[in-house]
Amino acid sequence: MVRSALLFLGCSLWVAASAQAAPLELPKRTPTPSAGHQASITAPEYAGSDVHHLLYLPPDWRPDWRERGLSWPVIVEYTGNRYPAAGSTGTVEGAALGYGISGGRYIWIVLPYISADHKSNAPTWWGDVEATVEYAKTNVPRACLEFGGNREQVFLCGFSRGAIGVNFLGLHDDEIAQLWCGLISHDHYDGVREWKGTTWGSPLDQYRQRAGERLKRLGKRPALISQAGSTRDIRDYLEGHFDPETVTFVDVQMQRIFPEFPNDWAIHPHNDRWLLHDSPERTVIWTWVESVLDSGVESR
Repeated sequence: MVRSALLFLGCSLWVAASAQAAPLELPKRTPTPSAGHQASITAPEYAGSDVHHLLYLPPDWRPDWRERGLSWPVIVEYTGNRYPAAGSTGTVEGAALGYGISGGRYIWIVLPYISADHKSNAPTWWGDVEATVEYAKTNVPRACLEFGGNREQVFLCGFSRGAIGVNFLGLHDDEIAQLWCGLISHDHYDGVREWKGTTWGSPLDQYRQRAGERLKRLGKRPALISQAGSTRDIRDYLEGHFDPETVTFVDVQMQRIFPEFPNDWAIHPHNDRWLLHDSPERTVIWTWVESVLDSGVESR
């Protein structure tokens, strides 16, 4: 019921618009955090290394936010693997999903995967899983405390590797699972298919058992799952796992958003740039985010 209502509302709003909005432009980077810009942050625990995350502050952010009693929702993102065939760099600098989800209106944090030697960001898969999870546990609350993020309105999103990571990392244990008020995954999902050659994603039956345990930590909090083409495989996998009133599926018609590939924004349908463009699917996602915020669902 919730899913169909949101989809209908999103399509109606988009069709009713007199003209499509101009594409969003990713923010410019500055040496230090400032309103409307993105900055690279090295956490004190990783001083002297190349490990870093990115922090974006919305245009209405003010350094005197404490005195004024201001706060902002937060979008936390995990990026895809390095995959040149689809234009995915595997770096925090290559992220776009969270900015597209928020429209640039919220604080946006792009988290790293910590390499096995703890000296750099891992471009492929998880690096040191425990270190990667610990980084999120430390730096998401820290960013909220330092820059006015609302601890009760923190979303986690991810593309491709990051879409799996939303559950694989974001629901890794009870402590990190408490950070989020809602989860958003685009292209892939934890437990759906086997990832041969990995110890974490194979064999499929064992992987799915572990993924199921992670999924339990979501509880009744809302999730949105989108996929280029169709979410059918994910729906089939999740049947019986989710309360249907808490999950929204979005089938992204990529050829409508980008009639040809390559183009100025993406070279492959498997991309995170589509949310920079006006579409019925983006309207559904923006409406969903606003509905979660309005409902008062909180991070635990």
